[in-house]
Amino acid sequence: MAERGIDVSYETIRCWTLRFGQLFAQNLRRSRSCSARWNLDEVFVRIRGRQMYLWRAVDDEGEVLDVLVQRRRNKPAAEKLLRKLLKNQGIHPETITTDKLPSYGASIKVLGLVDRHKPGGMRENNRAENSHLPIRRRERKQQRFKSQGSAQRFLSTHAAVYNNFNVQRHMISRSTLRKFRADANAVWMAATIAA
Repeated sequence: MAERGIDVSYETIRCWTLRFGQLFAQNLRRSRSCSARWNLDEVFVRIRGRQMYLWRAVDDEGEVLDVLVQRRRNKPAAEKLLRKLLKNQGIHPETITTDKLPSYGASIKVLGLVDRHKPGGMRENNRAENSHLPIRRRERKQQRFKSQGSAQRFLSTHAAVYNNFNVQRHMISRSTLRKFRADANAVWMAATIAA
C-alpha cells in the first residue's frame, strides 16, 4: 500500500486480515504439496489466563500441515488433529513421528495407523518442536492471543503464509534465493488475485 501512496492504519490491516486471510490461506494450501512423513507435537499457550494446547503437524521438510487449538491434551484432541490431517491432506502418511504422549498412541490405534507410528524422544521430533518458534515470536509481538477462535484463525492463516515465504536462505546461493523469492511472490499474487 505504501508503494502505491496509500496510507492505512493497523486496524484496517487487521480487518482485511479477518475478512480475506482464510481465503488467501486456502488458495496457498491448494498450490502446495506435502511430504508423507509427518511430525506431530503440542505446546501450551495462554489465552486470557487459561492454559490451552496448540497441536501442530509438520512434514519432514518443515512445512506446517495443520494447526489446532484445544483446551485439553488428551486422546480426543489428538484424534481430532489426526482426522483433520487425513481429511485435508489427501494422502496417508508413511510415518507419523510423535513424542511419547500416550494420547497419540491411543488415537493412532483408533484410526488404524499403528504400523506407521514412530513414537520417539525429543530428537526424532525436532522438526515439530522447532516449528513452534515463529509462533512464539508472533505471540509475544501480539501480546498474547485473546480467544481460542481468534488464535485458531490467526495460526492457521499464519502457517499457510509462512510456508509460502519461508526459505532456508543459509542453505542456498544468492541467485537461487532470488528465484525462490520470485516464485513465492508469484504464488502469493495468484492466491490473492483469486480471492
